[in-house]
Amino acid sequence: MEHTTEQTIKHNHKSGGVDESELMARLHKGYGSLKHQIHKVIVGQDEVIDSMLCCMLAGGHCIVQGVPGLAKTMMVHAVADAMRLTFNRIQFTPDLMPSDITGADIIQRDPQSKKRKYEFVQGPIFANVVLADEINRTPPKTQAALLQAMQEREVTVAGRTFKLDEPFFVLATQNPIEQEGTYSLPEAALDRFMFMIFIDYPTAKEEHMIVKQTTTRKKIFVQQVLDRNDMVLFQEIVRMAPVSDMVIAYSIKLARATRPDDQLATPMVKKYLKWGAGPRAGQFMTLGAKAKALIDGRVTPSFDDVKVVSKLVLRHRIIPNFNAEADGIGVEGMLEDLVENVPPPK
Repeated sequence: MEHTTEQTIKHNHKSGGVDESELMARLHKGYGSLKHQIHKVIVGQDEVIDSMLCCMLAGGHCIVQGVPGLAKTMMVHAVADAMRLTFNRIQFTPDLMPSDITGADIIQRDPQSKKRKYEFVQGPIFANVVLADEINRTPPKTQAALLQAMQEREVTVAGRTFKLDEPFFVLATQNPIEQEGTYSLPEAALDRFMFMIFIDYPTAKEEHMIVKQTTTRKKIFVQQVLDRNDMVLFQEIVRMAPVSDMVIAYSIKLARATRPDDQLATPMVKKYLKWGAGPRAGQFMTLGAKAKALIDGRVTPSFDDVKVVSKLVLRHRIIPNFNAEADGIGVEGMLEDLVENVPPPK
């Protein structure tokens, strides 16, 4: 880029406004280039890639749930390579400590004064893209080490606060099959994640292409098509994008309808939910809808954009009760019912 993100935004404000069509075209083209590079190493999974990039453009973090071997690590690594972002992978295990994530003060000897002093050594959280692999394998004490970084984009160690570089994106993974030796994420931690994405098995044709592509000596390289300043600018464009009060009202309406005691709650919600989504759900649905509209080449989001992102935002924010378990009612079925029975505001 010829100018930094800050200079670009300041120039737009000084010139009396933002050239919306130019910025939108830039984001749309950049998104297409980025997705093309990811597809060099990832076969299929269009919906997963779209959801992950939509979350990243909106400045959020996402948690991906799927069985092992579905290229979750490769996917997020390809995103980092295509933008030359710093990338760190943290393998969460039961013996992992918070300092293994944030970093710690280490005693070092000064070569000149020969005196020993404490020096802060950064942990793997200091990267643009962080893969928290099998995040539910570590106790809540260690899981909590991510919270400040995800929310405030900073890390506090021994009373000192360190800012994280932008963009900052956390992608956490969970294995839904094996539950022994796992620690469920607390609701406060889950609420920090903008999207929960389910990744499923590939189709027969896609699986054939995967096996064919990965069992030869040919290596496929992801080319850099964007840089960190581009992503920071794109996130700023999403924030600046206009959104109507009616779309915001619909996001809030869907969030409130998940709360059993609210007057907007559907009969299924009242019967099968213990707790509903908090205010962050409305914020994330609005931001997600804005990002979805922009990557589709539209300036402002519609009710349909809110519907598309609603499941991604709500599925990890609602807590079913015993009746739901007894009657075999799953979260996905409740969200389907919610979208069908909560109409947009007129």
